[in-house]
Amino acid sequence: MLVKTYASAVQGVDAYTITIEVNIGGQPAMGKSFYNMVGLPDSAVREGFHRMESAVKHVGYKIPRAQTIVNLAPANTRKEGSYYDLPIAIGILAGSKQIKNPELDKYIIMGELSLDGNLRPIKGALPIAIQARKEKFKGIILPKINAKEAAIVNDVEVYGIENIKEAIGFLNGTLELKPTVVDTREQFKDTNNIYEVDFADVKGQENIKRALELAAAGGHNAILIGPPGAGKTMLARRLPTILPPLNLYEALDTTKIHSVAGVLQTGTGLITTRPFRSPHHTISDVALVGGGSNPLPGEISLAHNGVLFLDELPEFKRSVLEVLRQPMEERKVTISRAKVTVDYPSSFMLIASMNPCPCGFYNHPDKECVCGPGVVKRYLNKISGPLLDRIDLHVEVTPVSYEQLSSLERPTDTSEKISERVIKAREVQTERFKDYKTIFSNAQMPSRMVRETCQINTAGTNLLKKSMEKLQLSARAYDRILKVARTAADMAGSEEIKIEHLAEAIQYRSLDREGWSG
Repeated sequence: MLVKTYASAVQGVDAYTITIEVNIGGQPAMGKSFYNMVGLPDSAVREGFHRMESAVKHVGYKIPRAQTIVNLAPANTRKEGSYYDLPIAIGILAGSKQIKNPELDKYIIMGELSLDGNLRPIKGALPIAIQARKEKFKGIILPKINAKEAAIVNDVEVYGIENIKEAIGFLNGTLELKPTVVDTREQFKDTNNIYEVDFADVKGQENIKRALELAAAGGHNAILIGPPGAGKTMLARRLPTILPPLNLYEALDTTKIHSVAGVLQTGTGLITTRPFRSPHHTISDVALVGGGSNPLPGEISLAHNGVLFLDELPEFKRSVLEVLRQPMEERKVTISRAKVTVDYPSSFMLIASMNPCPCGFYNHPDKECVCGPGVVKRYLNKISGPLLDRIDLHVEVTPVSYEQLSSLERPTDTSEKISERVIKAREVQTERFKDYKTIFSNAQMPSRMVRETCQINTAGTNLLKKSMEKLQLSARAYDRILKVARTAADMAGSEEIKIEHLAEAIQYRSLDREGWSG
């Protein structure tokens, strides 16, 4: 008997449907296996038969000892992973008439089986649900732990089950299951922009807060340079709290990437806060950019719509840092393999931190640097010029004094208050770029648009010319200064870029100044 069930596979951040054809009948030839699978399955898929046999037997059913052929279509794409256990097992049981359901072809079925019949969670439930709705399937049957994630998508019934026995009972009509329902907009409204940290926790460092507020307002990349214990990491971790809240589209886009990577928290539905990713400096270039034999998103894609924080930047391998350059410009990552090419979005803000030298006290106001001649220069040269050019703000972080730490009288702005100013500046940019589909902030302006949008007067031109000559800045750094100045003007509510806005932008090129070469 020939039976078809339907599963799904994920490629990039999108899914496509897999048709599982099961044909049962006849006796296998002498010495031949009674079970055969075709359609380019990998080892994990092939080994699934042993899990299926044990799981089915454990819940009181049996795998027929007849010639069984399983075809995974389309046959020209490789099927990887263990998530086809459940749909294949359901197909075999239906082919042997242990399951009778005329609507079997109206469901997407996914899940990895344990030997006792329980289901393990899958990756990519959200894109699978999106594709199921697109292809007008009635519903999805998948592990209960993934049900909330898939139920974000409306107009498709999502049935979360704990074991194969529940799936068999539901399909046979002997067990009633209620579809999981998630009010996406209500969940988004209740949990949007809730963080455990706040800028009000940071004592002093008002100039650094201003720089990060400027970075958030224009979507600019920044690097914090200062001695150990100055508060670089503390400040960076609070940056997402002042960014504009995720809108529903961004939340869905972000959740989809985390779903594919399998890093969503257990039972989580929608991601409602901006991601903050902080990989260790021993990370490989593949782990950062994404890849593998079966390509998965890397840290820069997991930071999409959020912040990528690289602590102790010079300690990262040079090859790892260089792979950042193209994604920072194009806001996407393209991973190519012999048989597949996938794109992952990677529109993130880069925040990096570093000590000014190996000992950490170069240019320190109180402590003396003990690094030898040329050591500081070699340390800074670990970061390439092209990468530094792509970082708009170079911010010096100085230690906080005891008086500032112990003071209870000086109030400081909360993240909510700073965020209001950031949102106001972003609204100005939204209006400015309303005719452009791929530009949302000043940092994303191409060079041609910078010349049109960031015009400066004669005094500003002279100031910028002198700064360019003295600091020997590149053409890219010239554009970065104008973009930051445009953001400073937006925050001040000024249509023109004034000389004070330009001066503020120029001062955030610390690593281009004399005295930082060691």
